[in-house]
Amino acid sequence: MLLGAGVIQWSAAIMIGAFSALGPGPASAWRFLIGATVLLLLTRPKLGHWTLRQWRGVLALGATTAFMNVCFYQAISRIPLGGAVAIEYLGPFCVAAFGRRSRRHGVFVVLALAGVVALTRPGGDLHVTGALFAAGSGLGWAGYVFASQRVGGSTSGFQGLAISMSVAAVITLPLALESAHHLVADPNLLARLAIVAVMAVVFGFGAELQGLRRLSPSVAGVIMAGDPAVALLVGWLLLHQGVTAWDLVGVGAVTVAGAGVTFDTSVGESQLAQ
Repeated sequence: MLLGAGVIQWSAAIMIGAFSALGPGPASAWRFLIGATVLLLLTRPKLGHWTLRQWRGVLALGATTAFMNVCFYQAISRIPLGGAVAIEYLGPFCVAAFGRRSRRHGVFVVLALAGVVALTRPGGDLHVTGALFAAGSGLGWAGYVFASQRVGGSTSGFQGLAISMSVAAVITLPLALESAHHLVADPNLLARLAIVAVMAVVFGFGAELQGLRRLSPSVAGVIMAGDPAVALLVGWLLLHQGVTAWDLVGVGAVTVAGAGVTFDTSVGESQLAQ
């Protein structure tokens, strides 16, 4: 899970430099197309005996991943990486927070909202359009977590991931086709896309899928709560994005709230089981 988070945020930092030439939407589409092609060549999935449940899982994962990533690239083209991931994380956070309501969950929700306010404060680097795209990506992330667990539990190896990413590639294909001439004119841009696709789709999503297979949802949720902090660090180290005290407060509040809600939920579930 940690490897997947680090690689995905690192690949996003690499991709930001290509947005001016290609645009965030086409960049996302080419990432899926190249990544899915590599996964299909590596796994050569045999689909003859797949059940309806397996097909539903990969279709859901492909659709939610496509929506999540297109929105995310639109967000990071407008706002800093750390702030985008902090807002995006509110998607799976709200699912956990409102799945089992309690007074403590209410406190954690207020803490997370306070963190977002700190990140989007007047005079900050975030603006409405970027924040809305990050929120949309959060909706996709919430669906991605459930779909990944379903695909991981119903398929073996990386075959389910390969078909899911192929679904995402088909959904975003129109965005890729309209920008093909940019890649023909600039082989270096194609090389950058290939690197990002292998990093994010093959290694990043592959590592997360393996992690979700081995960890309980509660433990995976606590680890995912650290994604905004990872993104803030990557943005600072690789993109030289400024980090203020308010940014640290905002990301810290969202991370603590997410870990707290997940831990509180897991404790409550274990008590009910007893």
